[in-house]
Amino acid sequence: MDVDLSGQVVLITGGVRGVGAGISRVFLDAGATVVTCARRPGDAPIESSGRVADFLPCDVRDPDAVGALVDAVVERYGRLDHVVNNAGGAPFAPAATASPNFHDKIVRLNLLAPLHVSQAANRVMQERPDGGSIVMISSVSGHRPSPGTAAYGAAKAGLDHLIASLAVEWAPKVRLNSIVVGMVRTESAHLHYGDEAGIAAVADTVPLGRLAAPEDIGRVAVFLASPLAAYVSGAALTVHGGGERPAFLAAATAPNDQAAQRK
Repeated sequence: MDVDLSGQVVLITGGVRGVGAGISRVFLDAGATVVTCARRPGDAPIESSGRVADFLPCDVRDPDAVGALVDAVVERYGRLDHVVNNAGGAPFAPAATASPNFHDKIVRLNLLAPLHVSQAANRVMQERPDGGSIVMISSVSGHRPSPGTAAYGAAKAGLDHLIASLAVEWAPKVRLNSIVVGMVRTESAHLHYGDEAGIAAVADTVPLGRLAAPEDIGRVAVFLASPLAAYVSGAALTVHGGGERPAFLAAATAPNDQAAQRK
């Protein structure tokens, strides 16, 4: 069943690079008018299916800038149907030595910024006859230990709890869901996993045998925004290729066939 979002407007934060760019391309394929935002534009316009995404600069950590962004989208297009809160991330930093300012910035970007964007979008969507939908891009780091990115993992865990609460507060006009994302191959994958050999070795730990492509996440986001998910709200949908095989399977000395378990 094809998804047709023609005539609908979606705002995708951080939608010009990495996972965000993949999400933007899939929404373009679905016929939506796509508005991306980031502190600075990407290296090239985001385009797909012969259509190009719009871009508006915004630091989503600034609530005033976020309010102006949403107002600008509505003024330009007359509506706002969907938001995908994708902007986020964190560099590696041991929790014991990271500064309070570092932790504050990570939580602001990954938890408070999506809340600010969602609040501004909700004010618009509540006034629309058909309401709207908001999708949060979360992470498996919020559901398992996240050494080296502890504040990031904690913020993502908070994000999944946030959607459960807002889905109750803002119903029935606005649906909110999150995508709990596993490992994704983007243009920055080498920073996390190393060279091609490292990326391949990491991919081999995933039951489905590969890292996600950004478009894999985009297709799930489009589903959650579409009428196909009309009765889905307050959900955290895990997209991680089957997760990670338990470490004890490799450490145990009891006979087991790891190759067979991967099939």
